[in-house]
Amino acid sequence: MVRAGSGKTQAAKRKRTRKLTKGFRLARHNLYRQSLVTLIRARAYAFRDRRAKKRQFRRLWIVRINAACRMRGMRYSEFIHGLQLAMIALDRKSLSEIAIHDPTTFDKLVAIARDKVPVQKTAAAKA
Repeated sequence: MVRAGSGKTQAAKRKRTRKLTKGFRLARHNLYRQSLVTLIRARAYAFRDRRAKKRQFRRLWIVRINAACRMRGMRYSEFIHGLQLAMIALDRKSLSEIAIHDPTTFDKLVAIARDKVPVQKTAAAKA
């Protein structure tokens, strides 16, 4: 005697899985076993990439701030160090937005950071 497959419950489960795989190509959204494997993989990528997205955006903000600083004759690391010494606590996201949308304010921030950074002495000046 074959065992019961609990038809309604299993059918609902498969239907729910197929609904989640909408937009997948070919058999990956049609066939249950293949769609389940693909869905597990997709969720793993989604979990990983939610964290990767944060890293990517931070890199983008730093590149933007660096470009804006270089236009004003200062390096990114000097700028951030100067802001820390000046006790200005702005995150990189807001600094990036200021650099793009409000250049005059960014000029003032660069001036403040430049005042706070100590002047570097070169080896030739010491000798």
